[in-house]
Amino acid sequence: MRRNDWGFLSMKGLVIGLCVVQFAGSAVAGTPGEIPVGALLPEAQLNALVGSAAKLSSFRGKPLLINVWASWCGPCRAEMGSIERLYQRYASKGFNVVGISTDDDHAAAAKFVKVSGVSFPNYIDRNLVLENMLGANRLPLTVLVDGEGRVIKKIAGSRAWDGPEAINLVTQAFRLKVQ
Repeated sequence: MRRNDWGFLSMKGLVIGLCVVQFAGSAVAGTPGEIPVGALLPEAQLNALVGSAAKLSSFRGKPLLINVWASWCGPCRAEMGSIERLYQRYASKGFNVVGISTDDDHAAAAKFVKVSGVSFPNYIDRNLVLENMLGANRLPLTVLVDGEGRVIKKIAGSRAWDGPEAINLVTQAFRLKVQ
């Protein structure tokens, strides 16, 4: 073989390797049992952090924003106030917000909810059922669910939920009038 042939073969191997890595990375599922965008959320028990327990189906019929968070998560803590302001802005339009804590420490999660002053219901995910179902392999995770219980969007990472970009996203996704 000529010297040039080895360079071609090395480059070809590199390109094939990169394609395999890219494909493998995109084929990996987020969490076990994750419900994809476009699918209906199954029934799930919501264990109260403060207040009463509920079922996920009790929020059907109205748009729902589910925020998956933890008290030890800095970005989760940072966005909680803006989620509360979004909730206050659209609650009268039949817009629901639910928080799901992934904390192992129930007391720490309950304390955070109390200190943050949020008025929307928050629940704790004791057995990772909701975390896995929603695909929360990274926190915070916000899931937009239509009135029929269908997942319409998943947003990973912290946002200013009362800012123009997020309000536009929510009002378009849920067909709400901008206030």
